[in-house]
Formats: sequence, C-alpha cells, structure tokens
Amino acid sequence: PHQCFSRQPLALRAACASLLFALPAMAQGDGLAGQLGKGQSDFGGVGLMQTPTARMAPLGNMSVNLNRTSPYRRYSVFFQPTDWFEGGFRYVEVENRRFGVFDDDRPYLDKGFDAKFRLLEETRYWPEVALGLRDFGGTTLFGAEYLAASKRWFDLDITLGLGWGYLGNASDIDNPLGWLGDRFEQRPTSAGGDQGGEFAVDQLFAGPAAFFGGIEYQTPWDPLVLQLEAEGNSYRKEPRNNNQEQDSRWNIGARLALTDNLEARAGWQRGNTLMAGVSYHIDLAGLSQPKNDPSPQPIDAPAQPDWQQASDLLERNAGMDVHRISQRHQNLYIQASPDTYRSLSKSEGRAGRILHAQADDSVDTFRFQWQERGLPLRENVHDRDAFAAAARSADNTYAHQYGIYSQATLSQSASTGHTVYHEQPAHGFDWNLSPSLDQNFGGPDGYLYRLKLMLDAQYETDANGWFSGNLALTLADNLDNYEYIADSDLPRVRTFIGDYLNDTRLGIEHLQYTRTAALGDNTYGMAYAGLLEMMYAGAGGEVLYRPLDAPYAFGVEANWVRQRGFDQDFSLRDYSTWTGYLNAYLNTGIEDVLAKVSVGRYLAKDVGGTLDLSREFDSGVRIGAWGTWTDAGDDFGEGGFDKGLYLSIPFDGFFTTSSRDRADINWQPLTRDGGARLDRRYDLYDLTRERSHKDYWKNYPDTWR
Repeated sequence: PHQCFSRQPLALRAACASLLFALPAMAQGDGLAGQLGKGQSDFGGVGLMQTPTARMAPLGNMSVNLNRTSPYRRYSVFFQPTDWFEGGFRYVEVENRRFGVFDDDRPYLDKGFDAKFRLLEETRYWPEVALGLRDFGGTTLFGAEYLAASKRWFDLDITLGLGWGYLGNASDIDNPLGWLGDRFEQRPTSAGGDQGGEFAVDQLFAGPAAFFGGIEYQTPWDPLVLQLEAEGNSYRKEPRNNNQEQDSRWNIGARLALTDNLEARAGWQRGNTLMAGVSYHIDLAGLSQPKNDPSPQPIDAPAQPDWQQASDLLERNAGMDVHRISQRHQNLYIQASPDTYRSLSKSEGRAGRILHAQADDSVDTFRFQWQERGLPLRENVHDRDAFAAAARSADNTYAHQYGIYSQATLSQSASTGHTVYHEQPAHGFDWNLSPSLDQNFGGPDGYLYRLKLMLDAQYETDANGWFSGNLALTLADNLDNYEYIADSDLPRVRTFIGDYLNDTRLGIEHLQYTRTAALGDNTYGMAYAGLLEMMYAGAGGEVLYRPLDAPYAFGVEANWVRQRGFDQDFSLRDYSTWTGYLNAYLNTGIEDVLAKVSVGRYLAKDVGGTLDLSREFDSGVRIGAWGTWTDAGDDFGEGGFDKGLYLSIPFDGFFTTSSRDRADINWQPLTRDGGARLDRRYDLYDLTRERSHKDYWKNYPDTWR
C-alpha cells in the first residue's frame, strides 16, 4: 500500500498540478522525442524496452512515462539532476492480482525507486558504461542490478549488459562476484520485506546473472527509431507467483516522435505480448518563456516629480518593494525587498537608471540594501558614473570593467546623518482567493482528491512581524473512499490525515503570528505561534547562522506543538510534544548540489536524522530527494524509514511577465508516523536566500539591464 497525500503546505495548488502539462511548451530546445539512444524504457529511465542502457538523458530532463505490457501497467517519472546520475520512481499495476486484505476490487500496485550512475563517458574507442539499481528499496518485487555498456556507430546505438535479479532471472551464468563471498551465490527472495520502506541490501548483485542487450536504429525518417533487444528475464520467477509464458527472449519495438517532447512507443515482447506506451519529455534546466516586462527606463529619462513617485516607479519597473530611500554624504541608500525579478542584478540594473535620473549631482554611489521580512541580507554597491557609462554603451562590459561589491554589514537602523527622502510603512492587510487541490494517488483507496477554495490573508504589524492565515472551503471531493490507515505502533501524528481532510468542509488550515530579528551580522532569528498547520498548533522558534556568500549555514529550531481537532477549528486533542532539529546546509560545489542534514526529535517523539539533497538549475527549477531514519525501528509504520521527492518550479518559466513566486510539487510514497516533521509555514534558510552570491551573479552581466 502506498499513501501519498500531497501537502503544499498541506495543500497542492490546482494551478501547480496543471503546470506539469504546460512544461514542455515552455521548455526551449529540440526535445528528446525520436532521438537515438535517448528513449525511455518500459520501466522508466533511458533504455530500450524491458532493458536499460548506459545512456543518460540531457542535464535537467524530466520524463513522464506510461505503458502497458499485460499483465503490467507502469507509470513512472524520471529525472536527470546531473550529467552522471539518473533517478526516478515508478508504480507498477498488476492487473491480475488484487490488493487482498486492503481492497479485493483493485489491482495490486507496487512502487519502486531506480538509480543509474555513469562510470565512463563514451569516447571514440570506448563505450559509455553505467551501473544501475532498479526497484532497490521497499518490497523489491522487480528488484534488479546491472552493468551496461553502450556504443554509437553511425545510425546504430548498441548496448550489452549483465543483469542480476529481475534482469538476470534467465540465469545464463553463475554470479561472477561469487568469489567475493557466499552471500553473492544465492539471492534472497524477499529482502525488502512485506511492508516495504527498507533497503534490500542483501539482494544487491546477489544470485545468478544473465546477459541482455540490444540495438536501436535511427531510420531515414527522423521521427522513427526501431529497436531490437534480448532480455535477461525468463518470466519464470515473476512477483506474486505471476509467471508468464515467454516464447522468445527477443523483443522488437519502435519509438515515434509525435512532437519534440511527446513520443509514442510500441513493441512485441516475450514473442507473444503487445506493448504500447507514451513518454513526455520536459527540459527543466531550459524552462523559460519570452518576457513581456516593461522596458527599462532610458538612462537619461526625466526625473519623477517626487521621491514617492520614484519609489512607485521602482516597484513597477525594477520589481522592488521599497522601504526607505535616504542619502548620507555621496551615498544614496535604497532599502528594499525583491518583488518581481529572480535576479537581484536585473532589479538593480533597472533601478540604477531611475535613480540616475532622480538623484542630484551630489550622489556618486548607489547602495542597494536588500531585506526580506525585515531581515538585512546584503548590500550591493554601484558606482554611479560607471553604471551610467555602461548603460549608455552597446556592450555588457559593466561587471568586468567596473564591477560592484557586496558587504555583509548593513546599517539598516542607523539613520544618523541620513537625509530621508522616502519611507514606506508596513503594508497592512493583504489577501488572496484561489482554488487549491489536495491529492492522494498510488494507494489502495485509488485516486483521492479534494478541490477547495482557499482564502489566504496577511496583516503586517511592522517590517519584522506579521499575522498570516488561510481558510479552506471544500468544493468537491471523493474522500469517502479513504479507508486504509497504515499500521503504526507510534502515536498517530500523521496517519489521521484522512480524518482531517474528510471531517469538515470549512476549516482553518493555518493561522499564526511570526516575528523575525537580526541577531548579528550573520545570525537571524524567527519566532512564531498559533495554528501552525492543518494538524498542529503551538509555538516555536528558529535561529540561523549564515555568513554572506558562504557555502554553508547552520541552524537550530524548536517547537512545542499540540494536535488539533479534526474539524480544523480552534479545538485541540490530547497529544502534545516537543520537536526540533539541528540543521546544517552545504553547497557541495558538486553539480550545484545543496545538502541539508537535520538531526533531532520528530513529532512521534522518535529521534533520528534527515538527509535532503537538491539541485537548482539556471532556469530556477529545483529538484530534490530526502530520506529520514529514526530510532522507531519496526514501529516506524510500514518500513524502517521515510522518503520523498519534490519539484519546485518558478512561475517565471510559465508566464510572459517575471515573477518570484514558485509552484512546489511534493511526492511522498507513504504517510507514516515515524520521521514525521512539523510542516512549518516559513523557513529562515528560504527567507535569507539572497545571502547566496551565486544567485546574484548568475547570468551577470546580461541581466543587469
């Protein structure tokens, strides 16, 4: 059984879900459909049909696949976060087997995670070589390991591989690793256990092996690729005693590009079974959309009548929420929060033109003091004459010839000697009404949804404090079908999710007061109290140490929480606990990967740690995966650890106007009580994003204009 209610926070925006269908239209490039050696296998991941290859998709690619080869239907999503690593997840629906005690009316559904690592790049004389793991965690019903080599020769792409497990059931040879130890001689039949959620370490590269391979041929008609493969599976050891007849180990197939991103696939497998499927390729790294933003102001445009109107123009044209404009000696200070453009340099380039027209001749330096929720983040300093000269030039020589500099110490409150031209009070009340969607898929209860109307509101008391909340009204749902609750010997800290979603049509999902403070040049603090999420009320705080432009940061958070009533009003249940973590962040310098490690106490009072690895592409899209291990052991709730994937997509890639807003899509295969974390609304690391120098200089100087 696989439960995966998506919480975003505890609600997935309906618009976010629909964005997946628009992604290929926004992604630039020729697409992968019909390209030799780049097709997706039946199981997902670059391969032939039933077998993988050593090939990798282009960096940043995401492929969504579905296919049917009786009695299996497979649904998968695969990512290419680095040039040398491919990963993804898959659901396999077994049409002729039932969920049994969970639901006799629904086909059995199994999930799996895959990973492939490139060991050697192809050269003129050497093939590309990769090592892969298929369905390596959980029940491992289709678990397999392989070593594959692929070589291109004109219009042919040739692969030869050696497989273990599901890819090696034909047992062509004894395990060549047998000399390393007895454990490699026999393969355990159920290392993953019946509950799943555990790594099947004892199975890895164990048992007999078989050869597999195949050829792809790029036909003279570019959209069409033909395939021929030999399987390593005999179909005599299928999961759940579901053995299939195999008349031949040879499969034939074809891939046809319908568009640059959409591909249809068909094949004849086992010598007796038809395969049909489709793949949808998305270039996350190249996600972009031509912009129709307002043109930058001419460098010699006339001044605005006053600084209030200049501030309004800075917001409209430069995307800056201006808090204060002042002058001290020859320096013009602009305290602001980024509001529109993902790149600070773009906002500063546009703002510099407006300020050059507005400031008198006594000003020779523009100092942009960037803030977020009252927290000072960085000060970027521009020489006025150098900026004006660059703005009038025909090339982008500004950053290289004149440069700017950043500093960590911001005189945010020191006003001695400052002439204040404009000061903006807190914004007061703001609200938004929008549709939202909670979804659950992949479990024994089938697809579950709740369509609702969300009223989000916020009231700023001052620059550092604000009330925030949202009210949810259910418009339509099928949550009456929600029946299965995972086994757990821990306190029910998350597995009551069905009751929270189904027991009320109108509920308060969030209502809290939050306050921030700068505790030092590199240290930030935040405190909050109220209805912190759908399931918990309480109070807590966070402290973060994050030096300017450093690749690391350290933080601590602590929360006292009490479980809320199912009706999502102000009622509370009896369960309460302390929860908190020590957090460490590191930009590894390897493929732009950000690692976050958290160690602490979780909602069910279990103690352990979470490892989160993610990468953000230049497009702004971030993909990541996390795993949590605690001391709950067998009480964890269906397996011994928790895991999930997430995708964060900037709206900037979808619309013709720039935006800093994002759509976050989370996938968690099972709702467990072990390793459960408080779903906090705000996070200091996210709020202090602009402390990272990487984001400022990205694409500089092209964006400063």
